[in-house]
Amino acid sequence: MTNYEPFACAEGDVLFTLDITSGDAPAYTEELRQEDNEQIIICGHTATGQMVFQFGWFGVNAGWLVCKADYSEGRLIMTAHHVKMAIDNALMIMFALVTADKCTALFHAAIVSYQDKGYMFLGPSGTGKSTHARLWLQYIDGTELVNDDNPVVRIGADGAATVFGSPWSGKTPCYRNVRYPLGGIVMLSQAPYNKIQPLGGLQAYAALVPSISGKRWDARIADGLHATENNLAMQVPMWHLECLPDEAAARLCWSNVKM
Repeated sequence: MTNYEPFACAEGDVLFTLDITSGDAPAYTEELRQEDNEQIIICGHTATGQMVFQFGWFGVNAGWLVCKADYSEGRLIMTAHHVKMAIDNALMIMFALVTADKCTALFHAAIVSYQDKGYMFLGPSGTGKSTHARLWLQYIDGTELVNDDNPVVRIGADGAATVFGSPWSGKTPCYRNVRYPLGGIVMLSQAPYNKIQPLGGLQAYAALVPSISGKRWDARIADGLHATENNLAMQVPMWHLECLPDEAAARLCWSNVKM
């Protein structure tokens, strides 16, 4: 679990606690299931109102996360399979849900830093977020990778957005305890050409929603995420980049967002 070491800190306010145990599967009613790249997460609830998340990879069950309704306490019932992935997912889910009403959002995105600002790349799985970040690292001097898959964004009391590294990353292990002012957000889509245009208003808001983790059928979480998304759409410059996975795409993006 070395990915958590850079984020160790002195005691402070506790957002949530997670106990890791073994035992029988909880009885629960399924609400929703999400499948992505051989991973499945099934969401549901018990008869007593506890929240349940069941994790699986490649057809193998890895465990169940059982939480209080406010997500402040959780219990991860482990199997013998995919142990680290289950722990990472349990912590990531609890963090995303318990902070949703605290002006905080866990993104599915790649982010780089350039000249003391963070630039975030959005898009569905397989779009090329990590590839585009790598192209910045390769061709744009002074660029550093902040996070490959799951950065955190928080809106401060002054309305400014800050992006943070996190203990969760993608295929590239990048676990950096750093923060940057969020300088721009770029929605990526694949194309046989390179073209970039600014986004604003509803277009910007709509680009953010699919990239943020959260149970949107829970009113508290939905309201919190909406406030964060609305703030980002209004305050942070956003673009849509239709692109090839090449140097020209990285330079086109860089030349627009750095201004």
